[in-house]
Amino acid sequence: MPIKRVIVTVLDSVGIGETPDAASFGDVGSNTLGNIGRVTGGLHLANLEKMGLANIAILPGLTPQSVPSAVYGKMAEVSPGKDTTTGHWELMGIHLVQPFPLYPQGFPSEVMDRYAAETGRGWLGNYPASGTVIIEELGAEHMATGKTIVYTSGDSVFQIAAHEEIIPVDELYRICEIAREILRGEHEVSRVIARPFVGEPGNFTRTANRRDFSVEPPEPTLLDILKDAGMMVYAVGKIEDIFAGQGITHAVHTQDNMDGVDQTLIAMREQTEPGLIFTNLVDFDAKFGHRNNPQGYADCLAEFDARLPELVTALREDDLLVITADHGNDPTTPSTDHSREYVPILLVGPALPRGVNIGVRATFADLAATIAELLEVKAPAQGVSFAAEILGG
Repeated sequence: MPIKRVIVTVLDSVGIGETPDAASFGDVGSNTLGNIGRVTGGLHLANLEKMGLANIAILPGLTPQSVPSAVYGKMAEVSPGKDTTTGHWELMGIHLVQPFPLYPQGFPSEVMDRYAAETGRGWLGNYPASGTVIIEELGAEHMATGKTIVYTSGDSVFQIAAHEEIIPVDELYRICEIAREILRGEHEVSRVIARPFVGEPGNFTRTANRRDFSVEPPEPTLLDILKDAGMMVYAVGKIEDIFAGQGITHAVHTQDNMDGVDQTLIAMREQTEPGLIFTNLVDFDAKFGHRNNPQGYADCLAEFDARLPELVTALREDDLLVITADHGNDPTTPSTDHSREYVPILLVGPALPRGVNIGVRATFADLAATIAELLEVKAPAQGVSFAAEILGG
């Protein structure tokens, strides 16, 4: 039976071991899933285990299956980066040639002076930091002065934090749009991120009103190809932001991972036309990877694993469910940033065989090429399809 609808669920930052070029990114020894299992006494992921997660790599607490219920393998990244934008773009068929710029010393005065002038607000910070730490450090001064908190990380991001009672969310978004236009040319970071928070000094909490203002993809992605072919491209979570709205026919933003699963299930039930449902579940990365919290990460994985049967049960006869990731973020290493790792890929659906090993894919873009072949649309520029390996045709 031909595949008519593909549901891709990205477990943000759930890497499965360092890639051969990890040293070039400062990530030797990174293994998000493996190290979490090692330091927490073993992973408890019964449903992912049945699908074949432990057939991809040795994972403490999980047992390889003699016949996994899914097609399984892992993918390496070709593009010179390990950030969300680069990873998702490659999943949809783009290889970046130049990496996005990084700012380990903060942003230069030519950027910040223009930012202050055009937003009408001063700034605090302008250095790499954990988002939760910097609002504790500078939140009280921000509330007293109205100056925005600006910071970056090991990724190509310009993050702007503001208390929702000091700078309303809509105003923060306007400020981010101004920053996005300033950050072009040599300073074109991959994302400007609004980071609103609430609370009092000593007890600040970031809210779910985060929004990413991304660079537009430099060439058509699989999303554009599907949309141009008249197919559905339904974005769940921050997918719409990552692709700057390009190639998307419907979008819904989410509060957290469980809301993301809920919205995916709603889309699977209500969006019956052929095409793609594309979901990002960000909590693994944002709440636990960047905060070096392996136990929280393990619990978050278990929470998703418990919901996985709902996604599988919701599949129609002509559906394909893909579980993968966009990079690593090992919470057991000193770094609080992303890591250069392989990502797992698990594929399941009524039309697929059980237990096929698609091996190590040379690029994330192989997924885009495969989906294009399955949905019978033009293939993106990058990637090699493995459709024949999983369908035998």
